[in-house]
Amino acid sequence: MSSFLQAPTAYTVPSSASSQAFPRPKSLKLGCRAFGARNAAKIPMPPINPKDPFLSKLASVASSSTETLLNRSGNGDSLPYLDLFDSPKLMATPAQVERSVSYNEHRPKTPPPDLPSLLLNGRIVYIGMPLVPAVTELVVAELMYLQWMDPKEPIYLYINSTGTTRDDGETVGMETEGFAIYDALMQLQNEIHTVAVGAAIGQACLLLSAGTKGKRFMMPHAKAMIQQPRVPSSGLMPASDVLIRAKEIIINRDTLVELLAKHTGNSVETVANVMRRPFYMDANRAKEFGVIDKILWRGQEKIMAEVASPEEWDRNAGIKVMDGF
Repeated sequence: MSSFLQAPTAYTVPSSASSQAFPRPKSLKLGCRAFGARNAAKIPMPPINPKDPFLSKLASVASSSTETLLNRSGNGDSLPYLDLFDSPKLMATPAQVERSVSYNEHRPKTPPPDLPSLLLNGRIVYIGMPLVPAVTELVVAELMYLQWMDPKEPIYLYINSTGTTRDDGETVGMETEGFAIYDALMQLQNEIHTVAVGAAIGQACLLLSAGTKGKRFMMPHAKAMIQQPRVPSSGLMPASDVLIRAKEIIINRDTLVELLAKHTGNSVETVANVMRRPFYMDANRAKEFGVIDKILWRGQEKIMAEVASPEEWDRNAGIKVMDGF
């Protein structure tokens, strides 16, 4: 009975026999390292962001010691591969992703310039204020710049100005402001295309008529008006100074009349007579008076240009106009 209760004797195989019956590789670790070295050249490594600290550390560990990545023990307490760092730190804020601009490849990379600069790039000069010194300085500078850029390309002058007065008739600038822009226009070699938008009053009407013949336009509902220059507020000036200023205003009026007669094709007497009181003109009347050449109907410029004049209609219809009428 005791013989049956004895523990089985451990069976041992001689070392020489075991080494012959069960041959083992010299080193399992060396085999894994050789396998990794053979396949490193076959499997292309994805590009690594050099600014990413985690990927850079992982790549350096993989290149120096492959066993560290292959022989890893599962540890549920920490995130994978985070123990490679001496003092791992998690990000406190989400990663900043650069916003893509592929949806609009023409989006400017720098802030856009101001609006007058954008218009100037299209050879457009816009007068949208009364003719005060600041406006005159800017307009003259833009005209000089555009001629310097290209003396052959036309310049487009858009006008919506009350001249040297405000809407209520109060004088805000001297008549020389309008004459300065006019003289600058006359010195240019370029064609000047003038367009009235809204209102062209006083000196602004002179600038409208001073464009190149055949290139003076007006919007259908714009207004033009010519009037005599106004005497600015005299205040507490002596009577002799008021008289001197009044004489200067008369000289400016005569100059304005002569220039308007020159560009509209009317006589000096005709212009002087209509300027005794404010003379308002809509687009059709301004065309008849000679201030503009064409009315810019929306999308119908070519059609309106081909419309025959009343004289042509009468001539084609066989109607004879008598001189007495």
